[in-house]
Amino acid sequence: MVKKTRAKCHYWLAGMVLMLSLCLLGVATASSSHIFPAYRWATPAGYDVVLLKPADTTISLLGLIECPELEGAQQVDEGVKARIVSADGRTITHFPSDFSFRITASLRKTVLAGATAEVNSAYNPSDFLLKLKFSLKVYDGMEMRLLEPESVQMIGVPGDIPYDERVYRVSFNLSQIPVTDRFVLEVLSPEGERLTRFHFGLL
Repeated sequence: MVKKTRAKCHYWLAGMVLMLSLCLLGVATASSSHIFPAYRWATPAGYDVVLLKPADTTISLLGLIECPELEGAQQVDEGVKARIVSADGRTITHFPSDFSFRITASLRKTVLAGATAEVNSAYNPSDFLLKLKFSLKVYDGMEMRLLEPESVQMIGVPGDIPYDERVYRVSFNLSQIPVTDRFVLEVLSPEGERLTRFHFGLL
């Protein structure tokens, strides 16, 4: 009788150990999934300062990502199964079509940092700000392709009014591009020389 009781105890203990192991495994699996802070419709993309020669004038360049459809979206990190989930719980597989970079080019001391590069131009500083160009590089792993803007708008003060700062909205249609791709927006001088670049990616 004692042997049977001991055997039952052993089986009971083994069952409890198995259940505890399964519970711990479940906790470990759940903890491996990490949710990042939610995206906002406007996301800072960084800044840079360049020195314009021969005018010896510094130009501050600030980037902002604008995408209303990403408001409240979150990155769920599950290792190789990382994904982007919208505010209403849908998995986002491709970038929204309404996507733009807002670039501010200013002659003011907007950024308290020294110039990281120099650029030569025959244009005076005010005209230089009016003639900036943009190009978007899209990376899929090591493969790269260029994407031209759908539109480039100057917002804020109109271009025919003298001013020391210009704000551009550079818009793209990215609806066919998967969220695993990465972007590099290049800001170019009127002569086509690269001034700076702004990076953006979701995964």
